[in-house]
Amino acid sequence: MIPMLNGSAGKELLYRTREGDVVKFNMETNESTVLVPNRKFEMNKASDYALSPDMKHVLLAYNVQPIFQHSFTAYYIICSLESPETWILNPPEVRNAPLQYAGWGPRGQQLIFIFENNIYYRATVDSRIIRLVSTGKEGVIFNGLTDWLYEEEVFQSHVAHWWSPDGARLAYATINNTLVPKMELPMFTGSLYPTGREYHYPKAGEENPVISLYVVNLNGPLHTIQMRRPDDHRIGEYYITMVKWATSTKLAVNWLNRAQNISILTLCEATTGVCTKKHEDESESWLHRQNEAPLFSKDGMKTFFTRAIPQGGRGKFFHISMAVSQPNSSSDTLQSITSGDWDVTHILAYNEDRQLIYFLSTEDDPKRRHLYSADTVGPFNRRCLSCDFTDSCGYVTGSFSHNMAFFLLTCKGPGVPFVSVYSTQDLTELLDIELNHNLQQTVDSMQMPKVEYREIDVEDYVLMMQVLKPASFVDTAHYPLLLLVDGTPGSQSVSEQFQVDWASVLVSSFGVIVVRCDGRGSGFQGTNLLHTVHRRLGRLEEEDQLRALSNIAKEPYIDTTRIGAFGQRCMVDTSPASCSALRPRRSSVELFSHPSLTSSFMRLPFPSGIWASQKQTDEHMR
Repeated sequence: MIPMLNGSAGKELLYRTREGDVVKFNMETNESTVLVPNRKFEMNKASDYALSPDMKHVLLAYNVQPIFQHSFTAYYIICSLESPETWILNPPEVRNAPLQYAGWGPRGQQLIFIFENNIYYRATVDSRIIRLVSTGKEGVIFNGLTDWLYEEEVFQSHVAHWWSPDGARLAYATINNTLVPKMELPMFTGSLYPTGREYHYPKAGEENPVISLYVVNLNGPLHTIQMRRPDDHRIGEYYITMVKWATSTKLAVNWLNRAQNISILTLCEATTGVCTKKHEDESESWLHRQNEAPLFSKDGMKTFFTRAIPQGGRGKFFHISMAVSQPNSSSDTLQSITSGDWDVTHILAYNEDRQLIYFLSTEDDPKRRHLYSADTVGPFNRRCLSCDFTDSCGYVTGSFSHNMAFFLLTCKGPGVPFVSVYSTQDLTELLDIELNHNLQQTVDSMQMPKVEYREIDVEDYVLMMQVLKPASFVDTAHYPLLLLVDGTPGSQSVSEQFQVDWASVLVSSFGVIVVRCDGRGSGFQGTNLLHTVHRRLGRLEEEDQLRALSNIAKEPYIDTTRIGAFGQRCMVDTSPASCSALRPRRSSVELFSHPSLTSSFMRLPFPSGIWASQKQTDEHMR
């Protein structure tokens, strides 16, 4: 996504060109200004950058070394955009230090960086460095960063700190793994034998990491306050799944119990640490999409968030609710903005002047995403803004300028992706950022797979399928068949996103027909379908996968002696009579040992329940 800039009343956008220059483009004057030429990247061997809010400095990262899916270490240098001055970013009394994080604050030149799990702060690029917290311990206590569990399964990010809008305060999480048992995992470094490395690895029924949330005041003497969790005996052990500032002194925090069936959304006062309940959710199975941040009006009096709301026979779907704080009252009024048998997937922006909320949804089709607006006052009329743009664009994402005058639309499929800027007022296209002409020419010159979609009506639900066929497909030939599976509950395998991946290679180069399917346990088709796998993980998915294979295997062009399945996460065994042994699923022991997955999907966080459920699933899979 190309970010809109807040400066100049939201009339400018920032992006990096194909030539590597960082450019600022003014939407009103149509003028471009090169802020960081590509030669500065080449000179410093930099692979990433961040501009300071005052647009006077750039932070360049080089020698980036990945750790897990999102986390990495890197070296950083600050370059002035007005002079030849540079500053190497190092902790006090340490030279050439790889940092775990470095980034600007929301105002001026303030920045923080993290080294050895401790947070350091600079008010300006040439001011003295202040250490904000010093309790960090490698692999054990993380400040402002996530550990493995929170990075992979909760935040889907390595960042665990959040600036207040005015830059006066910094909220940060401390994640303590002291009591979490260790496990040795192999590290493959290119040598003949892997080396072992110990990690704090939480398993179901054992100790989880303990997370705490703090706010430090950066104006004047440092003052740190811990945010207090809700006084609710049902919470017990908990996850913090979302943190976002509502105003400069209040932040929203979502607390989720370990069983992941009760969550409490609170608004915490940064000056006192007191957290007040705003909304509560409870489920008989598990709560889905708990890390999504709400959207706030400028005064913080209106809160927009998605929650699962009953819609009839297919169960609950995720829709936008608006909570309005009442003066001189501790209670809010709650109003549903959207409804129907479809999901709101993201809330993007709120236009206070026009009282419109902008969001992405599956209203057109579960495998698509379109941009919509809806009135936040009755009768809550909504309008699709992207449905009529082009036939090749059925899956979009978007972002809005600070003044709401423009929005950036990224079309992700089914055709070759492109990025354009539109007027919010009349939907006029104003600027093409990237049309990917070269990619389009390459795609046109290649034997790309033919994509087909099928739906199988099964009792009270629909099994959705995507079939990839070779470009030279003829129905008189015989093709091998491979089913690709992502068995993660809530996932979606069948969508209209443009993809060139391993499946594309199998189809185009080896003449394989590849099938994906979304059945019970998948997302974006209602909670009834999602929650059918609760405490039966792997059983119903197997039935749907076999049903999909049986459906396509009946076709005369399928070679029934060459049928396989391959997947990740919670993939189940397939019938040896019809499928090959390509099934690198996690063993049930490993799967049910995972605290985040087990607590929510199996609801049995203690050993006796774990092994009983494991035995049932193993017996079913034999």
